[in-house]
Amino acid sequence: MLLALVLLSTAASAQVRVTGTVSTLAGRQPIPGAAVLIQGTSRGTVANNEGDFAIDVANTDTLMFRAVGFKPQRLPLGRTGLSQIIVQIYMVRDSIQLGEVRIQSGRPDRVEINRALRNVRRPAPSTNVVRRAAPPKPLFPIDTIAPKAPVPTLASPISLIYDQFSRAGQERRKMEAIQAEQRALEAEKARRKYNRNFKDNRGYE
Repeated sequence: MLLALVLLSTAASAQVRVTGTVSTLAGRQPIPGAAVLIQGTSRGTVANNEGDFAIDVANTDTLMFRAVGFKPQRLPLGRTGLSQIIVQIYMVRDSIQLGEVRIQSGRPDRVEINRALRNVRRPAPSTNVVRRAAPPKPLFPIDTIAPKAPVPTLASPISLIYDQFSRAGQERRKMEAIQAEQRALEAEKARRKYNRNFKDNRGYE
């Protein structure tokens, strides 16, 4: 009797190798990524790009086939005595019904828009922001001009020496060089415009 019970329990929990293909009923197209699950457990597998799968289960298990957009299919093994089963699963597309959609005419109230904007949370400034150094200030304010060159006289010869070696004198000479370069560029532009007008036979404008 003990040997018979052992044989019965072994037959009841025999392992079955289930292989096959999951495809659509209409068109017989493979369904890649279809889930093959053992009902009542978290064990399962996924079909490959060709829709093929393989899984080892007990002969008392029930397989569930699921795919997005298709109705689930069940395959009870029914205590089969086979050690390997090859199946072909055809899945039917599932129709999705949308809920009721209401369309209202007109524009939303400004009060509701302002209330929604107030509820939007602004992102907090990041603490890891790298702050750049402030841009350098110009040598002289925009609304002023550089200091004028001092007039050397016999009464104050030190003014000429101060103009040559002081920082203010260096800044004044640099500003004079910048202004001279700008005047040269403006003169070049005027000359080109003058030549272009005569080339187009329009005369000097």
